[in-house]
Amino acid sequence: MADSIEDVFIQQINKNLGIAHKICRVYFTDADDRDDVLQEMMYQLYKSYRSFDGRSKFSTWMYSVCLNTAITYRRKGIKQKYEPLTLSHDQLVDPPSSNKDEEINMLFEAIATLPSLNKAIILLYLEDLSYEEISDITGLSKSNVGVRLVRIKKDLEREMKKRIKYNEDVNL
Repeated sequence: MADSIEDVFIQQINKNLGIAHKICRVYFTDADDRDDVLQEMMYQLYKSYRSFDGRSKFSTWMYSVCLNTAITYRRKGIKQKYEPLTLSHDQLVDPPSSNKDEEINMLFEAIATLPSLNKAIILLYLEDLSYEEISDITGLSKSNVGVRLVRIKKDLEREMKKRIKYNEDVNL
């Protein structure tokens, strides 16, 4: 018996749900905002699923819908309820659960400082999408994707060095 369209949709969403969570984590610091955007992403994916024509992979299409939803949500003036902590704030440092977890958290924090389009590009790159797939999702040329990635990596390297130095200074 063939699966219904809704069953196939749910299977695909469950298989690729990490995409939406990663985008939410990078674009929104507040947990309530992340929950709201995640719900909006699922609605937009469901609403537009019948128009998915299979010319690209489902994950590529899902990235596109989720990124557009997150960016639109930000542009509509959804303001963060609280000022996010920055390196200039006094803050208590929790003991890290592991160096790898701490590094991943720092990387997500660093990515969150990037402009919207650059966040999208680096997320797609970290998911091992090809330049062509990133180009399809963002609407940029493949060469522009390559140039931007070089710049983004340099920006992230600077930001990570700042964060590592800050953590070292705090832990002295």
